[in-house]
Amino acid sequence: MKSFKIGIDNYGLYPLKLSPLETLEWAKKNGAEGVAFSGLNPDDRKLITKSYLKKLAAFAAENDLYIEWGGAQHIPRNMTSWKRKKLLAINKRAAREAAILGTRIIRSCSGGLMRWNSDNPSTEKLLAETARALKGQLSMLRDYNVILAIETHFEFTSFELLKLFEMCEVEPDDCLGICLDTMNLLTMLEDPFSATRRLLPYVVSTHIKDGGIMFTDDGFVTFPTEIGSGVVDLKAIIKKLATSNRDMDLSIEDHGGSFVLPFFDPQFLAEFPDLTVKEFTHLSHLAMRTKRLVDRNDCRIIDRDAWGNICEERLINDLMVLKSLLSEL
Repeated sequence: MKSFKIGIDNYGLYPLKLSPLETLEWAKKNGAEGVAFSGLNPDDRKLITKSYLKKLAAFAAENDLYIEWGGAQHIPRNMTSWKRKKLLAINKRAAREAAILGTRIIRSCSGGLMRWNSDNPSTEKLLAETARALKGQLSMLRDYNVILAIETHFEFTSFELLKLFEMCEVEPDDCLGICLDTMNLLTMLEDPFSATRRLLPYVVSTHIKDGGIMFTDDGFVTFPTEIGSGVVDLKAIIKKLATSNRDMDLSIEDHGGSFVLPFFDPQFLAEFPDLTVKEFTHLSHLAMRTKRLVDRNDCRIIDRDAWGNICEERLINDLMVLKSLLSEL
């Protein structure tokens, strides 16, 4: 099997308020092989100059660490007010910074539980607007030789992302790709392995994250867990990723919190027209497995407010478990 570098996403360390350089130093100290900087807080954003980026690149090179960058967006709207916004300047800045760092990957996440509120613009409308916005940026991304890696977040399902690439008229190995977040797929009512298989030709980046899914009176609840303690079949997913013809890194993203999926509401369930009976049945089996794990206290939901107290310990454990998992493949 191909070898992967195993690193972290800086989001898991947000409560520590580490600078980008301090995050790289943390990675080196704790056995991570790189950092995906999926985003920066406002104070860290002020640090980002050409000289600072070169300093980050030099530290990474000296210590054989990979860097992936972030700060890109793909939906041309404010996800709270729904006002239109222009993305070219935002994404051009991210592309320029990535080029200085010497990385091709810039993670894109516009954020927002769109279909959880029927008053929001429809998925079809936002998909069309996203395609128009990104088509106008393809030449810019190609000029900087970067790939805008759209995270499997809470905006579009794997089926819709494939449709987006078709609408943008891009093929695999071009300037648009996927940052595969393995746990977020559960929150979009998708089996993580099946979605990985669908998206594989476009996957260029990862957020390796275990998780659980449980039945509640409101529907499903999904949540991240420590790697190895949830129901995401990371072994099968990584084996599938290993069949890809491109290099990619395994970046662990971990955090607290949970997400309610009110699938008892027919209107909500109708927002996932590609969901099959087979895949929903599999999710139900995963929910039963999660319940058993929770009952045995093998995994639990961590409040977001409590994440800062355990984030270092958990990421260190995640790194050890993922390395052990890879040694078994």
